Amino acid sequence: MPSTVEKLNPTRVKLTIEMPFVELQPKIDAAYKQIAEQVNLPGFRRGHVPARLIDQRFGRGSVLQQAINDAIPEAYGKAVQDNELFPLGQPDIEVSKLEDGDVVELTAEVDVRPEFDIPEFSGLKVEVEPAKVDDKDVDERVKLLRERFANLKEVKRAAKTDDVVNFDLSASQNGEPVPDAESNGMQYRIGAGGMVDGLDDALVGMKAGDDKTFTSQLIGGSHGGQDVDIKVTVNKVNEQELPALDADFAQLVSEFDTVEEMRADLRENLERMARIGQANEARDKIVEKIVEKVSFELPPAVLEADVKGYHEQIESQLNQSGLTVEQYLAEAEDEKASTPEEFWEEIDQRAEQGLRAQIVLDKLAEEQNVGVSQEEFTQLIMQKAQQNGTSPEQELQHMSEHNHMPEWMSEVRRGKALNTIVDEAVVTDTKGKTVELKNLQADGTIAEPAADEADKAPAKKTAAKKPAAKKAPAKKADDKAPAKKTAAKKSDDAKSGDKAPAKKAPAKKPAAKKAPAKKADDK
Repeated sequence: MPSTVEKLNPTRVKLTIEMPFVELQPKIDAAYKQIAEQVNLPGFRRGHVPARLIDQRFGRGSVLQQAINDAIPEAYGKAVQDNELFPLGQPDIEVSKLEDGDVVELTAEVDVRPEFDIPEFSGLKVEVEPAKVDDKDVDERVKLLRERFANLKEVKRAAKTDDVVNFDLSASQNGEPVPDAESNGMQYRIGAGGMVDGLDDALVGMKAGDDKTFTSQLIGGSHGGQDVDIKVTVNKVNEQELPALDADFAQLVSEFDTVEEMRADLRENLERMARIGQANEARDKIVEKIVEKVSFELPPAVLEADVKGYHEQIESQLNQSGLTVEQYLAEAEDEKASTPEEFWEEIDQRAEQGLRAQIVLDKLAEEQNVGVSQEEFTQLIMQKAQQNGTSPEQELQHMSEHNHMPEWMSEVRRGKALNTIVDEAVVTDTKGKTVELKNLQADGTIAEPAADEADKAPAKKTAAKKPAAKKAPAKKADDKAPAKKTAAKKSDDAKSGDKAPAKKAPAKKPAAKKAPAKKADDK
């Protein structure tokens, strides 16, 4: 099955593929058999209708069309392999010649990976923020635990910050009730956030039976982002009675016997999270350095599809959070953009950077002959299940239905290729301290150095502690943190009941190294 390739531009080629009828014949025979099993003709059993009668009834052309369509995937795949092409999109395929009994000629235009050389990446230098955890961070975590297990005592006084208030809420605009904007019996801790702007100020000073109206903007719904009049009626004011910070409390919320042990575990968990955040920052900056060192053209259609995918992902996340872009920008403390135009421009830049990084890392993985073990692929399935709130079996079924195996294998290879660069990079924090990422594990712990490194640095002793009954699932070191700072989470080793009050989080921006958006048939 000979083929030739014509370079149309640096990122697009035209394949011409010849399929001799002798090679197409098995597909033609299969097409006749399939059609014969689907039709009923007098005097013939199903599946035994002669080919000449099928030609008379349906035409030879319909048979050839089915046979050619069935042969195209294999013929195209072989041509791509023979010509050592690396497609970045779906091909546009046409039958350019059909000589019955002799040959079929196909042409396929497809966007491909541009040609470029992999530069030397060893020793890249990046600077990150220190992974610092102080007593204030631990105190905040302890405060969240105590608030979670606090008793509520009804009081007759006016509400103040940190009181838990039960109230009814409704909205109107120009004197008319706003649909789906009424809720009764809501319970909220003043100062927790995540509610409409102005609610905290309105509740402070109110007593049971009081009502107040203020103007604000609804977060979502048919009137999302519009000014409305919001009426709040307080039903009950509760004061939090925090449990004593003693050994009984430590044993209630953790696997430890003393407050000191509980605080030490909270600090350790915070330090693990800080190391993960620091590693994320380092990897992102290393990806930026990688992209800067390689210059090549991108296929416009592929870039456009990636940008569209990023936009759809962000819009979906904002919708799920009940936020507009403007509201997100107003709430996100770490967001640099001040207008929607600046925000989307930054997203577009991230999409382009992500596509460039993917192309470079794919080629690097090929040159390094990076493979994927069964254990690594299983870990990826587990991570996807955790991220999507599904089971590993559901992820495997989805992969099989949509033929994601090659895409997901490439995802693992890219990650391994990036790790080789990260391991050789020189990472320091803003205080000049060297940051070692080579032995950092996915959960933020530091692994023992390899045997050949054991003599270089003695292992650090850690204080013994009781084993935790429950550990949080491992988090990928390359996962991005939310764009908006949120209150510190509870100890990973605390019991399941230990949760901070619910709060809406803003949509995350996609990581620079994120793979392209899934096709429409994906979940």
